[in-house]
Order: sequence, then structure tokens, then C-alpha cells
Amino acid sequence: MNAIIISRVSTEEQKEAGNSLPAQTARLERYCQNKGFEIIKKFSFDESAYKDNRADFDKILDYVIEQKELVAVCFDKVDRLSRNIFDIRVSTLYEKALNDQIELHFVSDGQVINSKISAVEKFQFGISLGLAKYYSDAISDNVKRVYEQKLRLGQWPHKAPFGYKNITLRDGKKDIVFDEFRSEIAKKIFEWYASGAYSILTISQKLKKDYNISLNKGYVALLLENPFYCGTMVWHGSPYPHKYQCLISQELFDKVREVKLGHNKKHFKYAGKPYIYRGLLRCEHCGRSITPEMHKGHIYYHCTQSNGKHDAKWVREEVITEEIGQFFKNIEVPGKHIEQILSSLKETHEGKMEFHNKQYAVLTSRKKEITTSLDSLYLDKLKGSITDSIYTKFFTHLKEEGAEVDSKLSALQNAQDNYYITANYILELSKRAYKLFLSSEMEERRQLLKLVFQNLTIDGKKVRIQAQKPFDTIFKYANSLSWGG
Repeated sequence: MNAIIISRVSTEEQKEAGNSLPAQTARLERYCQNKGFEIIKKFSFDESAYKDNRADFDKILDYVIEQKELVAVCFDKVDRLSRNIFDIRVSTLYEKALNDQIELHFVSDGQVINSKISAVEKFQFGISLGLAKYYSDAISDNVKRVYEQKLRLGQWPHKAPFGYKNITLRDGKKDIVFDEFRSEIAKKIFEWYASGAYSILTISQKLKKDYNISLNKGYVALLLENPFYCGTMVWHGSPYPHKYQCLISQELFDKVREVKLGHNKKHFKYAGKPYIYRGLLRCEHCGRSITPEMHKGHIYYHCTQSNGKHDAKWVREEVITEEIGQFFKNIEVPGKHIEQILSSLKETHEGKMEFHNKQYAVLTSRKKEITTSLDSLYLDKLKGSITDSIYTKFFTHLKEEGAEVDSKLSALQNAQDNYYITANYILELSKRAYKLFLSSEMEERRQLLKLVFQNLTIDGKKVRIQAQKPFDTIFKYANSLSWGG
């Protein structure tokens, strides 16, 4: 009789030498040799026998069905065929065996299925399939319990998200830490999108251009929606606080969400068009957004007058750029005054820096206390000194407080991240703003506009400007040439 031998393992079973593909194949070859079977085909593959989608096994099944003569289909054990008693592949092969179209041989189990088997042997085969399914179900339950325990402890049971990496500590325990390079990239993605100057597509393109990192639009969108970066992991739709260091603040994550909701409200016709002032200009008369349109090779901006007709004008993009460029010229601080201003600011804010340092010390100390408390809580849990419910209650409370402290530290750092350096940056920016505005790429121009201007409106063909702080003050003193104040 001709024979087909089939060896199968799952990924986990590869680690077991006695159950490996070579070991199974060797047993099946010896069996066929002892029986006098001629092996016409050998199949060896890595695939779960529990899932419904079994592409590799379906190809083997097709080959078996194509055989015109009686053939012995040999497995090492029944669970090599399937771990799912409801698998239609099992019933297909079983019926063919009972009709003497094939014979099923399970070498290590000592079972042969053909038309001559007794009721007891049929029952034994059913029991073998049931035990195989029970084994898989038990493993699945154990894995779920392990995952649930990890989640309660604030541990992520899967591959770390972009910007983090999985590591193994010296004691063999697993941990997730920042990836030194990718964590900075992930942070930039959030900051770029929160600025409102970049779409998901332009971020994807910028990553490729500036850092040679290929992340498609869908991946970037999912990254921006993942709260893991600010302290919350989501597993099968349920949120859990995690124990790892936050990459961004909750405020930045919320800002990204606001920007995304705002983008989703834009009409599809204009949402992706590459216009510099798209979404940045409003009509002085009715307050509606100014719409960009291309006509005869030129870009024009105009009010849609959707709230009622008024004397709205169409304004060329070059005209708007020229007027805004003039404003940037007017906020240039003369070089000879910058040092005097910085010196005065440094003296004035020495007291603020002292307060900042004290606040930072208090928050840092509390952060260490929370970390120590979490470690002690975990030890109490391992010793059985506290119940699961008490552990979860205090763990959640400490994690929430820790996230709040992180948020305050982040806000304090952002607000006071060396006031003197920040002031110097603003003054230097004002000095170079005009050149930057004219020479930058479109996304950088939009970001600069959002940084400097609070409101941009069009009154007829005139651009009206309201600057953000502190640029409004610089503009005021630049116009009066009174830098002493």
C-alpha cells in the first residue's frame, strides 16, 4: 500500500525535541518500513491544529482526496490531525476512511481507522479527539489567566509599541523600556500632529525623508490613538494602567485627539489639499473659514458667504504671503537690544527658577515614594499578605497618582525648562522669522504661523493679524522702537 506521512507542530511544540518535525518524520518512516508501505509523499509543516484557518493542511487534504487508489495517511498522534472536534477536515478524512477510500494511521497511539474498526475503536478515536481539544482549551485558559494577572500588575503581555522595546533583565524577568532612538521619533510624531501643521500623510512622508523610517498612514494613525504612550494600555477593548515610563503627557495625547477630531470635521474636498493657509484664515465680516481654490495656475482665498452674501473678495496667495511677511519683518529685535533684554529677564526670574526647583524636588521625591510603594505592594501580593481585590485597588490608586505626578513634572518642565533659554529662543526666532517664513517648506511655514499668530482674518483684501504672546509684545515695542520697557 502507498503511504502519505504528515508531520505537524505548532510554534510552541517546536521546542520539544521529542515532538519536533524530524522526530515525528523518523517515527513515521520506521512505521511505514515495518508495515511494508511505500511512501509516495512526505509533508512537514508548522501550523496550529486548533484554528479554523489551516491553509497548509488544506493543501495536503486536496492532495489526499486526489488519490485514485487506497492510501495510508499516517500521523504520529491523533492531535497531529486536529485539536478541534468540530473541524470539518476531521469528518472528511474519517468518512473517507470508513468508506475504504483511505486508511488513517496514528502511529504512537496505535490506532488505525478503516471500514473494519469496531464500535469500541470508534469510541476510542472520539475520546482521543476530545482529549486533544481539552488540552488546547486548557492551555488557552492558562494563557488567559497569565495575561489577566500581568494586566492587573500593570505589565504589557505583548510586543512593546513603537518607541519602546522588550528586554530581559539579569534576573530573567521581562521589562519594557524606551528605545533610545525610536522613542524620540514617536514623541515627535505626537508633537507634529498636535501642532496642527502636519497631516498623518505628511508625517509619514516626513519620517521617510528626514529619518528614513517607513511608517504608513495607517500605522501612524494607530500610533496616535494608542494611550500606552501616556500611561494606559488597552487589551481587548479594556483599559489598564501600566507600570512603564510615560513617553508623553496626558495633555499632549488629549491635544492630538482634539486636532484629529477637528480634521475629521473638514469637508473631504479640501482636507488633503496642499495650501499654506488652509484652515488658518477666517473672514473678518462673518467669521467663516476662508476657502482656498486654484484658478488658472494661481491660488485664491475667499469666503464662501454661507451665512449670507456680503462684499467678499478673492485674494491671491502671494498677496497674503507678502502681508504676513511684512509682519515677520516688524517683529525683528535689533541685535544690540537682545543681550540687554535677556539680562533683565534673567534677573527678574531668578526667584521663579528657585520656586521651580523646589517644586521639582517635591514632585520627584513623591514619584520615588510611589515607586517604592508599588514595589512593596507587589511583594505583599506575592507573599499572600493581601487579596487580589485589595492589591488591584491600591495599585490603581498609586498608578493614577503616579500619572498625575508625571503630568505635573512634564508641565513644570515644559513651562520652566530654563526660562532664560526659552526667552533667548523666542528672541532669536523673532530675529530670523522673516527669513524662516520665506525659506521653509510648507509644513514648517504652517507650524511657524500657528506658533506666532493667534488669529488671521481677511477684511476685504486686507489681512488682519493678532499675534500670540509674547510676539504681540515684541511687535508692540518694535513699532514704537521703545525697547527699554
